Amino acid sequence: MRVVFFGTPDFAVPSLRTLLEARFPVVAVVTQPDRPRGRSHSVLVAPPVKRLAEEAGIPVLQPERPAGDLFLAALRRLEPEIGVVAAYGHILRPDLLALPPRGMLNVHASLLPRWRGAAPIQYAILRGDDETGISIMRMEAGLDSGPVLHRTPTAIEPDETGGALTDRLARLGAVAITDALQRLIDGSNIAARQDDTRATYAPKIDRQAARLDWRKPAADLARQVRAFDPVPGAWTLLGGEPVKLFGARVSSGTAAEDERAAGRVLRAGTRLLIACGSGALLVREVQPAGRTRISAEAWLHGRDPSAAVVFQ
Repeated sequence: MRVVFFGTPDFAVPSLRTLLEARFPVVAVVTQPDRPRGRSHSVLVAPPVKRLAEEAGIPVLQPERPAGDLFLAALRRLEPEIGVVAAYGHILRPDLLALPPRGMLNVHASLLPRWRGAAPIQYAILRGDDETGISIMRMEAGLDSGPVLHRTPTAIEPDETGGALTDRLARLGAVAITDALQRLIDGSNIAARQDDTRATYAPKIDRQAARLDWRKPAADLARQVRAFDPVPGAWTLLGGEPVKLFGARVSSGTAAEDERAAGRVLRAGTRLLIACGSGALLVREVQPAGRTRISAEAWLHGRDPSAAVVFQ
């Protein structure tokens, strides 16, 4: 079964690698263009999927948008039978979805229909879900609304970050997509329509979504810090400058007296303890603007312990 693979970031790499190891004929990889990186934005960096494809000797296509007659013609010449999509980063138009005779399959990081959309991993943590997983979905014009061929559930660990869960789901997705393709070959894979009435949505994360509101309960803020670790990083303001916080958990037995105390640092030795709308947040790492992540102990060292510190 001739496969064309669409993917860009690290999340997609295990799926492509596993397809290659299982000897599925991947005729081409479609990924986003190389992007400038570094302080001066002068160095173009290839997407992780492109680097793996080039190592394997697979043709790589990098359109700015996966549309247009020239791009579609290039794909047709490769005669793919099926497409596999894993975190490619663009919505695929109906004419592209219809190009492979056996359609397009998507490696989606949730148990559909829960958390359709761009950020299912972060929203599963934000909302306190106990479970998530991988869904292999046949793509259609709607947003993650196509029939599901295969599901792989997994528990979300109590202190698991967005980054750690992404890595784990990437590995689960690699196994799930190869299983789904093999079942299609064997004729044993029957897709099930989703129940649209149970759908929830996980929109793309913007900067404001990652800002901490200290009037909220500590448990909510701890989930927010975990969900956005390592990127984009949950942030707050101190003296008008942004500060990112990492490694947060609820501190037992500590509570803010009232909402006016929210955001105030409650020092406890070298620990960074911050009052919330209810409860308090214990933070392990801090990243001031323009600097790398450091331990809360190092950040507190040298600060006047008698001076009030209030995050906003």
